[in-house]
Amino acid sequence: MSLPAKRQLPLALSMNAELIRLRSSLEKTRLDKEPVFSLNNTQLAYEGRVVLKNVTLSIAPGERVALVGKSGVGKSTLLAALREQYPKGVAWCPQQHGLVPMLSVFHNIYMGGLHRHNSLYNLFNLIRPLPQPLYEVAGLAKQLQLDEHLLDRVEQLSGGQSQRVAIGRALFQQQDVFLGDEPVSALDEHQARQLLALITEKHETLVLALHDVEQALHFCDRIIGLKDSAIVLDAPGSTLKPSDLTELYS
Repeated sequence: MSLPAKRQLPLALSMNAELIRLRSSLEKTRLDKEPVFSLNNTQLAYEGRVVLKNVTLSIAPGERVALVGKSGVGKSTLLAALREQYPKGVAWCPQQHGLVPMLSVFHNIYMGGLHRHNSLYNLFNLIRPLPQPLYEVAGLAKQLQLDEHLLDRVEQLSGGQSQRVAIGRALFQQQDVFLGDEPVSALDEHQARQLLALITEKHETLVLALHDVEQALHFCDRIIGLKDSAIVLDAPGSTLKPSDLTELYS
């Protein structure tokens, strides 16, 4: 039997007060820094349909942010909107990898660094890997456990290996900010944690869409929960448990 409304009200007020306190704490920290990303009362759409309404959000340098919520709630749309604000200054790891199947692991990872060289240099490197980029990419491939596949075509790889190539390409962009849309979804738990640790080690600021709430709480210091076309949770990860996030998936 449900409680009478007058007995439910204090609990609701208490929960609202706690949420306000947590948000105020986050805002105080973020106000001290110029934001990397900022949205103010923004409507975000995908294929002509609004999926997130009245989004107000600010992400400061140094924050590690996880976007959580069930599939289709708008995590990818929000990440795309953030990337549009800073297109050349972020390492981007999309859910659809966009790898070139007939090219090698080396060449696909190297594509993350095309912007650091002129067209002629990149063309020579396409025809035959040059010593310096080969050395750099090989070192990164070893960290991704792809060193034995460095010269294999991507079309010969498994799904998990292809995802690691996509992560490698994003890491090779060598940016301070990393945006990842389910970057480790095809990997087992051990590999996923290893690569999330590598991503966090190499980037000052992160925004990751993650389906695994335990990974989100372990690697990110701020959790943004999406449900019913809105941001319904924005709190420090240190204040949350996995069970606190189950409502987002109901």
